[in-house]
This record gives sequence, C-alpha cells and structure tokens, in this order.
Amino acid sequence: MRNRNLLQYFFITLKGLAMGAADVVPGVSGGTIAFISGIYEELITSINNINVSLFKTLKRDGFKAFWTQLNGPFLLALFTGIAISVLSLAKGISWLLIHQPILLWSFFFGLVLASIFFVGKSIEKWNLAAVLFFAIGAVLAYYITTLPPAENTESLPFLFFSGALAICAMILPGISGAFILVLLGSYKVILEAVHERDLKIVVTVGFGAIFGLLSFAKVLKWLFNSYKNITLAVLTGFILGSLPKIWPWKKVLETKIFGDKIITIKEQSISPFTFEGDNQLLFAILLALVGFSLIFILEKSASKK
Repeated sequence: MRNRNLLQYFFITLKGLAMGAADVVPGVSGGTIAFISGIYEELITSINNINVSLFKTLKRDGFKAFWTQLNGPFLLALFTGIAISVLSLAKGISWLLIHQPILLWSFFFGLVLASIFFVGKSIEKWNLAAVLFFAIGAVLAYYITTLPPAENTESLPFLFFSGALAICAMILPGISGAFILVLLGSYKVILEAVHERDLKIVVTVGFGAIFGLLSFAKVLKWLFNSYKNITLAVLTGFILGSLPKIWPWKKVLETKIFGDKIITIKEQSISPFTFEGDNQLLFAILLALVGFSLIFILEKSASKK
C-alpha cells in the first residue's frame, strides 16, 4: 500500500468519478479512464489482493493489517468516486445522451482518441508480435461492436455468466460492460430486475460480477507481469477498435425499448455533412479538442508529480 495524503486520495476519488461517468455511457469503458489516469495496474493489483490469505491476515493480525494488505484506502476512495458518479451523474449523462448526443460523443471521442496515443506510448518495443496483437485487439473490439444482440434470457446461470462477462468488459479498456449485456440479451432482464427489486436476479448478477472481477483481475495481473508489452499492444488495439462505436454522427437503423430506456441496436456512422439536422460541427470539434487535450494535461501533470 502506498503512503498517500488526503489530497492524493481526493484525486483518486475524482478519478473514480470519471470512471463512473464513463461507465454510464454505453460504448465507453471505465477501464479506459483508469488506464489514462494512471491507476489501472494498481487497481488490478489491489483487486488481486482479495484472496484467502487476506482473510487469514484478518484473523491472525487484525483489521489494520487486513486493510493495509487490501490497499483499502485506495479502493475505498476509488469506488466512492464511482458510486457518487453513477448515482449523481447518471441522470445528467442520460439526459445528454438523449438531448445532446453529438456534443457528448464528441468529447468522449476526443478523449478516447488521445488515450490510444497515451496507452500506445507505454509499449516499450513495437516489434512484430506487438503489431500483430495490436491488430488482433483492434479487429476483435470492432467485431464485438458490430454483433447483433441476442434474445433476452432469464436463466440464472446465464445471468451469472452475463454479470461476470460484463464486469470483465467494464475493467478492460475499450469495451463497454453495458454494451456486452445488450449483446448477450441480458440488459432488459437485469434492468427490469433492478426496477422491480427482484433480489434473486440482482444477487445472481452481483455474484457473477464479483466472480468475474476477481478471476479476470488475476488473468490481467499475470499478463502484465509476464507479457506486459503484448498486453499493452492488445489493450491499445481494443481502444482503437472501439472508436467507431463512439463516432458522434450516426444514422440509427434499429432501436429497442428496454424498460424505460431506448437502446440503439443497429446504427451506421455517417459524415457530419450528410447528417440530417443540426450537426453542431463547430461545438463538436471544440469539445473533441477539449477531450483530446485533457488526456495530455493529465499526463503532463502526472509527469511533473
């Protein structure tokens, strides 16, 4: 566990706020925000600390040693930010998605575009293997965003699997967990279960998410320790492959109503000059530049630190 002061934990909470805001937007991953804000590997390592030995430490040495081994202050600050963001910003971002989608997507497009350069710069050596896995990551992410959604299912084992897979996507840069739920056909069932307080389904999905988070974090930790260069190349490819999903100007081809939400099932990216309606081009470009610049401002401030 790193020694940090209250101001540093406050900034971690702000990073959690940004992650939560990204996770609310279908197509944007909180994992991308974690990576570009410099806390991704610490997050994966901290999640990996949740194991049998952690609870042995609690029994043997008490809560203080348990909290230190867990890196508890970091996780508490981060997940507090995520929770505050989801609870407070979800309604505002949902409103922007409906009423100002071009401006919102433009900001995230600029932010994610800059993160490709940021993450790619972390790759120590661009050899043949790195280029190959970068291409595989990009193609796989793009292919996932083009898949048609499955029919809804209420099978508890399948919902457990859905929760596990969605949480994996959520911490993986470039892929949205909410979008994965739509693809699996679980989004409507889970959304209705939350609205109707169906504890059986909510608890099943929750346990699936915990299982997925703990198991996938171990895989990611191993990959970073053993094949860091290739892992970074794949993650950079994931982010690049997901970029078409958040292109601001789209023609909606098919939608479905899930509860009180309208989810776009099929859409086509188009030029802003052929967009029917106000393309808000100037403001969109400005917001994209703000999002793009924000990444490099964060990087510069982190470097100075």
